[in-house]
Amino acid sequence: MMGCSTHLIFSIIILMTSLVVISSAQLSPNFYATTCPSVKEIVYSTMRQAVINEARMGASILRLFFHDCFVQGCDGSILLVDTPTFTGEQGALPNKNSVRGFNVINTIKANVEAACRATVSCADILALAARDGVVLLGGPSWDVALGRRDSTTASLAEANTDIPPPFASLSTLITLFSNKGLSATDMTALSGGHTIGQARCISFRDHIYNDTDIDPDFAKLRQSTCPFSGGDDNLAPLDIQTPTFFDNKYYQNLLAKRGLLHSDQELFNGGSQDSLVRIYSYNAWAFTNDFVAAMIKMGNITPLTGMEGQIRLNCSVVNS
Repeated sequence: MMGCSTHLIFSIIILMTSLVVISSAQLSPNFYATTCPSVKEIVYSTMRQAVINEARMGASILRLFFHDCFVQGCDGSILLVDTPTFTGEQGALPNKNSVRGFNVINTIKANVEAACRATVSCADILALAARDGVVLLGGPSWDVALGRRDSTTASLAEANTDIPPPFASLSTLITLFSNKGLSATDMTALSGGHTIGQARCISFRDHIYNDTDIDPDFAKLRQSTCPFSGGDDNLAPLDIQTPTFFDNKYYQNLLAKRGLLHSDQELFNGGSQDSLVRIYSYNAWAFTNDFVAAMIKMGNITPLTGMEGQIRLNCSVVNS
């Protein structure tokens, strides 16, 4: 009898331990409800001021989140700076002189730390800020699942190979997204994030000078500020119609062969995504619905949870 009771108690302990492990791996919008109930308001108010100061910042933070999730998962690894003993991801080809908004994330982190010390991860702050940037530019909102932990590592190599480049073909885009558990529909919807923000001349020069799947007048317009050589950092809006408003005009541009990047126009160039691009171009609800679903899905890419990683006190460096 004693043996049976002991076995039962042991089984219950094992079950409870398993439940704790399982629950710790689950993200939840209410993760900080008791430990830092003001975090969402702090992130939103700081992002609001950042977007007031520069509307482009909403797009920059969205892109920062995207580039973070595609390397090691959504773990804040992109925020880590290089040191004499540590190589981060900011020097990778897709990121160098390109990703921005680190100062905004650092400001948000400082504000959050003042309210709830050593509680909210930089990875979660970035996820919330990305959502808020979209909302502040007129886009949809969604519940951001929280509970990510911050990585203590980064991968320059993975950043160079896994982040979709602006010259990617449709098949390459589909493969790179599939590698992260994202479908072709997710890819086409997430690409709609290019309805806001700007791109550097170096990222679209080849498209406007050498590609044939581009409106000639649009190519000439972009060539006026992006010379054949030089001017690599000259900027142009990804969406020529409403570059600081989140809508479905990006897809209308693709129908008119006015995609700024080669990878943009690949979505509508006689391939498998043509029909979906057409739908998004006239059905804003379909686009935003799929965009939200894809953002939630992307935000769940291999997060660190439970006791994995750490809660960085400074988003730029690993805790000492």
